Amino acid sequence: MVSVRDLANVIDALHSGVVVIDAGGTVREMNGEACRILGSSAEAGRRRPVEEVLGPLLAKRVRSTLADGRGLVENEIRIQRRHAPAALVAEVAIAPFRDPDGRADGVVLEIRDRSIHQELIAAESQRHRIRSFGRIAAGIAHEVKNPLGGIRGAGELVAKRSDDPRMKKAAELVIRESDRISALLDDFMVLGEEQGVRARAVNLHRILDDVLDLNDLDPLSDGVEIRRLYDPSIPELLADRDRLAQVFHNLVRNALQCMAERDDAAAEKALEIRTRVDLDHPLSIGDGPRVPSVSVEVQDSGPGIPESVRDKITVPFFTTRTTGTGLGLAIAQHWVTAHRGRLVLESEPGHGTLARVTLPLHTARSTP
Repeated sequence: MVSVRDLANVIDALHSGVVVIDAGGTVREMNGEACRILGSSAEAGRRRPVEEVLGPLLAKRVRSTLADGRGLVENEIRIQRRHAPAALVAEVAIAPFRDPDGRADGVVLEIRDRSIHQELIAAESQRHRIRSFGRIAAGIAHEVKNPLGGIRGAGELVAKRSDDPRMKKAAELVIRESDRISALLDDFMVLGEEQGVRARAVNLHRILDDVLDLNDLDPLSDGVEIRRLYDPSIPELLADRDRLAQVFHNLVRNALQCMAERDDAAAEKALEIRTRVDLDHPLSIGDGPRVPSVSVEVQDSGPGIPESVRDKITVPFFTTRTTGTGLGLAIAQHWVTAHRGRLVLESEPGHGTLARVTLPLHTARSTP
């Protein structure tokens, strides 16, 4: 005979979220995965109406099943969680259980988190697009760099030999523009690089501190409060220090530029850097086992990203600024992907932008 406690333990061991609801629409039980997905504890959820625990969208479906006794399955539904800016994509099944007369006496709600699956599909699609673009861009860059070097050399020669001030000024302009285009071409070629990262044991917080100290010298940092909320339990991880520094520099500088463009000069300017170990979303390293991940969040108080351009923001050359190249976030995405990680941007107009970098917590100890 299975006891109630044994049954509760079995439900809690399931990888799907399970919520038991009585005929009156009151939550009776929730397992651990349901608590994580819904952003609530079992104690806080029990004996409360479904509208307060599940939100209006799921609650409406539960009420419908209680009324007509018909179960339902939805492959993709967005659940807005408490204290989370982004909705979670889930697969939902609602099944009634019946009294001796066949009437619905309550329902069992099963929720499967599909957000990681959706992110992996999006990441693979993005990786394919960047690689395709990178190969084209690298080829163009190689073709342009050779004559560009000749143009710069001619400009240097004219600047040295000419006595005409106007000619010297024009030659110096040619040299500066050649250097600017050369730097832009170097960025092109990064997107075409296929080699892996040079992984060494690195201190993540030291990299972040160096990036923040460097950007603190930039006038864009004037008047910006920088908050560092680090998880001291994060060990050294195997990663390419220079590439990660480039990723975080691009994200921090992008955040500073966004805050500088805010129309409300009196609004608070704050940049918050948060790190934490994430045991709920392990990442794979090549063909090896999945390992816990570490996340770095860069949160700004800028104007946010309009929803109409949010999906394009990491596409190479897409920019909303008149002076931007549109390569900063694309390069950050490139190197995060090379580390087998994920870069996700969450934003709400008027409430700033959150850039979250998730990396596998691959340490020297975890290497076989």
